[in-house]
Amino acid sequence: MSIGTLNEGPLHAALKATYVANGGDAEVPIDGFVADAVREGVIYEIQTGSFSGLGRKLSTLVERGPVVLVHPIAQTSYIVKLDDTGELLPRRKSPKHGALISILNELVYIPKLLNHPHFSIEVVLTEEEELRRFDPKKNRRRGGWRVMERRLLKVVDGIHLESAEDLLGFLVRELDEPFTTRDLAEALDQPVAMARKMAYCLKNTQVADVIGKQGNTLLYALNPRVATVK
Repeated sequence: MSIGTLNEGPLHAALKATYVANGGDAEVPIDGFVADAVREGVIYEIQTGSFSGLGRKLSTLVERGPVVLVHPIAQTSYIVKLDDTGELLPRRKSPKHGALISILNELVYIPKLLNHPHFSIEVVLTEEEELRRFDPKKNRRRGGWRVMERRLLKVVDGIHLESAEDLLGFLVRELDEPFTTRDLAEALDQPVAMARKMAYCLKNTQVADVIGKQGNTLLYALNPRVATVK
């Protein structure tokens, strides 16, 4: 078994296979880390979970060449459960639906990397199957069900973010300035909680600046270097 594949899940393995096809190399050691794939000089790092622990690795890799961080988001999930006897229960469709903009949930951990010329993100919208096993000792908030693995069924859509300015592509309505996170939520057609994450990323990449307050609410304006707003 190759380095780094011992705890690799099916979803991660399936995505990695697409980036090592046609001449790519898997599990490439680089400066004390192992890159998931390298193809034509581009480093591909596939992260199916949280970005919270990726900062140090990515900061090192981007100094060695172009890095694409690949992150799958399940638009549709089908849940398959194994009970405590190992019996498979009927598959059901999860009520949760992800979207491309859900990448903001993770970008808050590494916003400044979006300003690095060697860094970009590939968001992959997927249809997945999630296998859960009953384990009363873990994840009690899930009623004793623990996620064992995620399986890729198909790729539905995707987007490539080259820079922090590309986040403005998530706007679906005109955004007047100055703006609050509530204004941003309306322009994104998203909850205010998601707008706050967007504002955090824009502020930390100097795409937007805090220019004052309206009562206790921060007022933002786009940096003059940002030419247009969708």
